[in-house]
Amino acid sequence: MIIPRTIRRFKERREFRDSPYAHLFEPYKGDEVVSLDCETTSLDVKKGEILSIGAVRIRGRRVITSERLDIKLKPPASLTGDSIKIHKIRASDLVDGIELDDALEQVLEFVGNRPILGYYVNYDVRMLDKYIRPKYGFGLPNKAIELSHVYHDIIKWKTVGGDVDLRFDTISKKLDIPIIQRHTALGDAITVALMYVRLKFGAPLAD
Repeated sequence: MIIPRTIRRFKERREFRDSPYAHLFEPYKGDEVVSLDCETTSLDVKKGEILSIGAVRIRGRRVITSERLDIKLKPPASLTGDSIKIHKIRASDLVDGIELDDALEQVLEFVGNRPILGYYVNYDVRMLDKYIRPKYGFGLPNKAIELSHVYHDIIKWKTVGGDVDLRFDTISKKLDIPIIQRHTALGDAITVALMYVRLKFGAPLAD
């Protein structure tokens, strides 16, 4: 039986209320958002393995590039030519990669209970949960913000009829935001952060 996310989140909040991770389940009351991206070997969550994780904090209308994660993992056996064509990450690029367990701990510490922003953010959350749940006994309880939904909801009010093009490159072009190192986890995370701030506040500020 599939347990709805809200019910599972409530159950896990009670279960872990006396644990070192209790703060992750508390409602977030600040003004920060974490833009996060994972580069993986496959778009299929069941088959994919994480290669790198990038994240950057947004504080109000500022993208705080000095507060970021840029994690490379040890290359998995599933890193093949087909996946390299997409993300351009080779085994040699991950020679200094860290163990997955260390990466997960860094992610939980960096993100905390802040909302997680991303482009196809549910995929990134599900990829992380694939490894976080077996290790910690819970999945990421954070609110998820999908950039393409924010864009769609705002642009739809300004257009009459027709579909809204939600491709990454199109959103970037429409918002006049440069794409930073496409298909790198940190580059995509920063680009998404800049697009989100542009949508919410106008011209973004980067620190």
